[in-house]
Amino acid sequence: MNPEARQRHELGAFLKARRRQLVRTQLGLPPVVGKTASGVRREEISYLSGVSVTWYTWLEQGREIKPSRQVLDALARTLRLSATEHNYILSLAGYSAPQPLPEPDSQAAPAPVKRLLEALGGFPAYAISPDWAISAWNAAYTALYRDLSTIPIADRNLLWLIFTDPYVREMTPDWERVSRSHLAQFRAEAGPRLGHPSCARLVKRLMEASEEFRAGWENHDIEGFSSRERLLHHPVVGDLHLEQHRLAPSDHPHVRLLIYTPVLTTDAPERLRRLLATNIPNLQSIPSTAERSDDPQQE
Repeated sequence: MNPEARQRHELGAFLKARRRQLVRTQLGLPPVVGKTASGVRREEISYLSGVSVTWYTWLEQGREIKPSRQVLDALARTLRLSATEHNYILSLAGYSAPQPLPEPDSQAAPAPVKRLLEALGGFPAYAISPDWAISAWNAAYTALYRDLSTIPIADRNLLWLIFTDPYVREMTPDWERVSRSHLAQFRAEAGPRLGHPSCARLVKRLMEASEEFRAGWENHDIEGFSSRERLLHHPVVGDLHLEQHRLAPSDHPHVRLLIYTPVLTTDAPERLRRLLATNIPNLQSIPSTAERSDDPQQE
């Protein structure tokens, strides 16, 4: 069996298995006398999906046909496939995965994301949603910046804080460059969502609140994110040379984690350690430059 035939066979077997596992009441179908509650006929899947019975039967049989993406999308909806399962049947038919739908607005990050942030310990980190609302943060970030729970929810947004919070501006010696860079990144990422209510509200508020934002927004600059060194001037411990990283959990791709790590070639590890020791006494200390080994055999 050649690879294409094997994929067609797998697609047919998968569709058949999911059809047999469906609970009839989930689709609004009446029970069948003498049958179990699960299991739907091919004819019923065909009708609900708008696909001909013959075509659907051939799909389950793994015949040499090429279903359109629209057909597979319709079957995915009828069969109640998860996003992962939907991507799976598309890949079997030779299509790329669909772009994820915009996540609903939420002020709360998923519980696993919150646990991950706390597990990062001595590394300041926070999570943002697609419209850059800050949805979670760890104790180290509170020590570095401040307790975000004291900020009104409507203002708990990374872009809003960059352009309107005087403390952020004081902490950022190169604020003009950093703010322009963040604005360009936001525009690049939010492009497909600019008509979404949360993004539209944010942009409107910032246009009214910040002359710098208004000027930058009219430039239409676009920039992708890249890990980079950031200099922050903290009022307690002074200059902190930190490297900023961004990650997206594979099971929550709409969430972005922003993590700061000290640049080990500077005195940032010691300064950050002092800052966190004052604010989080029980936190394990982060490695210092002296404790770090560059010998891979000793790591």
